[in-house]
Amino acid sequence: MTSTHVLTLSCPDRPGLVYAVTRWIHEAGGNILDSQQYTEQPADDGSGEFFLRLHVDFGSDAQTAALADGFGQVAAELDMQFRLVEAERPARTLVMVSKEGHCLNDLLYRQSSGSLNIEVPAVVSNHRDLERLADAYDVPFHHLPVTRETKADVEAQVLSLVEDLEVDLVVLARYMQILSDDLCRSLAGRAINIHHSFLPSFKGARPYHQAHARGVKLIGATAHYVTADLDEGPIIEQGVQRVDHRMAPADLARVGRDVEAQTLSRAVRLHAESRVLMNGPRTVVFA
Repeated sequence: MTSTHVLTLSCPDRPGLVYAVTRWIHEAGGNILDSQQYTEQPADDGSGEFFLRLHVDFGSDAQTAALADGFGQVAAELDMQFRLVEAERPARTLVMVSKEGHCLNDLLYRQSSGSLNIEVPAVVSNHRDLERLADAYDVPFHHLPVTRETKADVEAQVLSLVEDLEVDLVVLARYMQILSDDLCRSLAGRAINIHHSFLPSFKGARPYHQAHARGVKLIGATAHYVTADLDEGPIIEQGVQRVDHRMAPADLARVGRDVEAQTLSRAVRLHAESRVLMNGPRTVVFA
């Protein structure tokens, strides 16, 4: 089977960028299968930021490392930040959970059915409630209880798993622990969290009771990258479902679980397919 690659990049906008990239692809023997680009213009004078995603067939003998080295020369000349990955390679995804299993179950099912291009080498949890669920999908389960005294050691174990298992992405699938600033920095750009509303509404405990008390008409969920600023990371995807006054808090929570699972899986898919580019506190998403 032919192995294709995805090249993503960002840099200050200037004339000739697309030409420079596509010329290199042609010289490297590549054929562009899909191309998406966006230029963000600044509010004041000066050049904007340029973003590009290319799906390229370099042939079955293409070596990712060699291609990256070759394009690196072009990127250095044009001040580009870039990433080149094999498109067919599943993103190795470590999932962290607590007691609620709807997001974990959705991710594991989509992985097993082939509808989500990820590979889950491990599930980490501070509780044992979802161990049987992980076992049902033959995914190793790591029970790492968190207390004030054990928090630093647990986070060190998580980082060790990320390294040992060659993890590309960490997903907080309703993991009800706040990560330390150090861990957030270590996982910058490769950790996704799901929040139970359109941020920053209804923070804290019992969010659906808060929503019910306020008479909300829409239940939402937000998937975002993890940063040291709690629930303030760059947003990847959002979902919404209409509700009404007849619904009790339990009904809102049921609807919310569906929205959370679907929104998180979409965000994971976008990341796994290299469709999300960082743009400061925001993202550019090539859907």
